[in-house]
Amino acid sequence: MPAPIDHDQPLNGTMAAYAQQLLICTGQKDWTSRIEEDGQGQSWGDLVRGLKGLLGRGGEYADPFNNILITNSSFTPSASSSTTSQTASAFLFPSFKYFPSVPVPPSSSAPAPANSTTTDLSTFVRAFLLPRESRHGGKTREQDLATQFPDAIDLQHSPVVLICGHGGRDMRCGVMAPVLEQEFTRVLQSKGYTSDSTNPSAIDSPDRAHVGLISHVGGHKYAGNVIVYIPPGMKVEGGDPHPLAGKGIWYGRIEPRHVQGVVEETILGGRVIADHFRGGIDSESGILRL
Repeated sequence: MPAPIDHDQPLNGTMAAYAQQLLICTGQKDWTSRIEEDGQGQSWGDLVRGLKGLLGRGGEYADPFNNILITNSSFTPSASSSTTSQTASAFLFPSFKYFPSVPVPPSSSAPAPANSTTTDLSTFVRAFLLPRESRHGGKTREQDLATQFPDAIDLQHSPVVLICGHGGRDMRCGVMAPVLEQEFTRVLQSKGYTSDSTNPSAIDSPDRAHVGLISHVGGHKYAGNVIVYIPPGMKVEGGDPHPLAGKGIWYGRIEPRHVQGVVEETILGGRVIADHFRGGIDSESGILRL
């Protein structure tokens, strides 16, 4: 039986500070407790392990002031990355970018081909994941390298709803998440959004919303944990700019009965629900508190 959900501790401020969240597309709805041990023989598994090696403790680009939240997701990888062991797909927030093809390091059983290109995972990290400015003299982003990823897509219109469903880590989220995913999809569809994943050319459109499950982000005792990312170009009814455009809002203790309110208040109305607010992030990676 899952442990009880904490209904007593105040939620505001319980979100861990982070600079960016890299959301890896796995096509799975659950993972082992340690995601770097999952996906053996899969390009997305190699991506997780490669990123942990570069950005984790002792890695070439490790930086305690630049916390990159590496998270698995249930979103399906792009067709291009599904047909090759050389790339994987990922979303990046709060940059609001989708990468159909992120280069991955070869697995131990699959050495790199002799004609492999210089656009490797290290190049991706330097182009997008390092800080724009360093507070302690560390390495900084090389923005000119972004041109080596011409297939990257800027998300301007489609909201993203992420639900922690890491049952391999804690069953509180494992039990709650599938029900929340179904309810968010239903409510968003009733508001005119589609979550159809069969049309990759519509990865970003005003009538599309992305709803998916993700691996552990901290705070299983506050299940259901939900992150809502509002893209920078999103509008509210009437065409005015969305008050939360470019931001990510973390909620805790979300139950199916709360989903309608989250959609109407936060996704459509641009208002934060204080009773469920764990924290947030703005477009410049600044942490939001109430």
